[in-house]
Order: sequence, then structure tokens, then C-alpha cells
Amino acid sequence: MIQNIIEKSLAGDLLTEKEIKELFNVPLFSKESLHLLWAARKKSIQVSRGIAEVHAQIGLNISPCPKNCLFCSFAAKNKVFIDSFELPIDDAISQAKQFEMENANAIYLMTTAHYPFEKYIETSKEIRQSLKADTVLIANIGDFSEAQAQELKHVGFSGIYHAVRLGEGKDTTISIKKRLQTMANAREAGLLIGTCLEPVGPEHTIDELVQKTIITREVQPVYSGAARRIPIPQTALVLHGIVTEGHMALVLAVVRLALNDIIVGNCTHEPNLPGAFAGANLLWAEVGSNPRDTIKETEKKRGMSVKDCTRILNDAGWNVRTSPSEFFSTQKFVSGKHL
Repeated sequence: MIQNIIEKSLAGDLLTEKEIKELFNVPLFSKESLHLLWAARKKSIQVSRGIAEVHAQIGLNISPCPKNCLFCSFAAKNKVFIDSFELPIDDAISQAKQFEMENANAIYLMTTAHYPFEKYIETSKEIRQSLKADTVLIANIGDFSEAQAQELKHVGFSGIYHAVRLGEGKDTTISIKKRLQTMANAREAGLLIGTCLEPVGPEHTIDELVQKTIITREVQPVYSGAARRIPIPQTALVLHGIVTEGHMALVLAVVRLALNDIIVGNCTHEPNLPGAFAGANLLWAEVGSNPRDTIKETEKKRGMSVKDCTRILNDAGWNVRTSPSEFFSTQKFVSGKHL
């Protein structure tokens, strides 16, 4: 059964909900699980021509956020950050130019979900103007309207990162419908979408993993993947613990096999060798604020550098692109052939 499902995916056929569930049920460290890791790696290499990317994110602000996502250190109810802080624009520009110099394939500008949109636009304009014309800029912000999506496109963003998170509407105050509408708004404006099965915790059922995996496939992203939840100390979700990197490699492999061949990227976060070995061809460097960290400069704690991420990918046998992202390109390719 498992062998047949794997062969179906590698042949380029779309897996059914039942077949994805079968893969998620494969026991960790079994013979079948190792076959899954091999197959996911093979598929990632086929669709990306064996080339990985490192993207870099700048957290622009910290503020107690009323959206109250339980897994986020910015959530007002988690009381991790009591005071608000904004990264000075000169520092944000300096960090963006540093990432550009380090050959990060794309630069993300992240804020809390309730950050004023027009302020984000003004800040983004200044950063965009400081960068090379072909540097890929990605927005990672809260939900937005179709008109706001057009503004993001006009400023010079190539795409967005957005996800329907595990526990959406239960561990967050945001509806699945709202998240999907934002992604539809982005597509309508010509913005490409990166997404992920996240944040995976030990308590999430296989049925929910399957449901959210299918959602990531259906939103027509340039990449999907899987990321585990990092427990924020002294918050409610700490009681559930954390998924091991070994288990996450298996989850990541299932997601890759569930995706169609048009989806080139396969991400995991935080950067780790088992994930890269199992087919992750996208990792992130981070500076500034971070929703999984408890200090305002994540580069001093959890955040990895472009060099760190490149080393992990190289150790896992990947070649890392040094030019602007092809994942966030309107020209997609499959198995080395441009479409």
C-alpha cells in the first residue's frame, strides 16, 4: 500500500485524502518511514533541479497583539512582550542590505498582525528603494483586503507568506475563511504565495494534518512544507511539549509527497539537518522580532544567519542558489523543464 502511494506521487499524480492519511500513519523509524524520506528527497530534487534557497526575514516590530494566537510570543494574553518596540528604519534598511549582500534569495518583512497597514507600506517603500531592483521582497503580515494586496504589489513585493495554521479558529481568534480570503486577495493582485503546515504540535491529530496539508496544496503556493511549534515558556501550549526533529522530518516528507509537481519549494522551520535531509529545500535566516522567541533581537538567540542555513543545506547535500529566488518567480519549472 505505502509503496504504491509513493510511486503514485513520484509519477506526478495527485494523492487523495485517504492516501495522505496512510502516509501520516506510517510509524517513525520503520522501514516504510525511511522509504518516505528517500522518496520526498527525490521528489524535491526532481522539481527544484537539486537547488535550495535561503530566505531571510526581518521582524519590524513587537507589540502585544490582540489576535492572541496561543503559539505566538506576541499574543497579548501570553504576556511575553508587555511593551511595544519598532525597529528603526535605518536599522531595517541596513539589515535588508546585509541580507542582500549575503545572497539571501528573498527578504521578508514581518510585523505583528495588527500593525498599521499604511505604516507598513511606507516602511516597505523605503526598504524597497534601498535594494537592488531584482531583489525579491516578501510580505509577512496580518490579513488584508484586495485593495491592500494591490498596494503591496505596487510597492514592489513579489509575494506573501500566509498560512491557515493548525488550530486556526481555536488556538487563534482568526477564522480559516479569513486566512483563505487573504490568499485569494493576494493571487488576484498578482502576488505569489508561500505557505506551510504549521505550527505542528504533538496534540494535532492526523485528520487535522491531512486537512491542512490539502489546504496548502489548494492555495496554489510556490512552496509549502512543515514547521514545528516552538513552545513559549509559561504559556498554555507548553503542556503539549514539542515534536522532535526526527518526527518533523517524516511530516515534512509526507507534505512533499502530497504536493503537486508545480510546487517547487519545500520548507521547514526552524532550520535543521533532518528536515533538509528529508527534502526541505528552503530555510530561513531571521533578525529582529520573532514570534517563537522571547527577546527582541532573535539573531542573539533563536534566529539563524544566512551562513548557518547555507551550511545546513550544504551538509544535507543541497546546492544553494546565490541569485534572486526562483521559487518566487512567475516562471515555474518541473523536473528541470520550464513551463
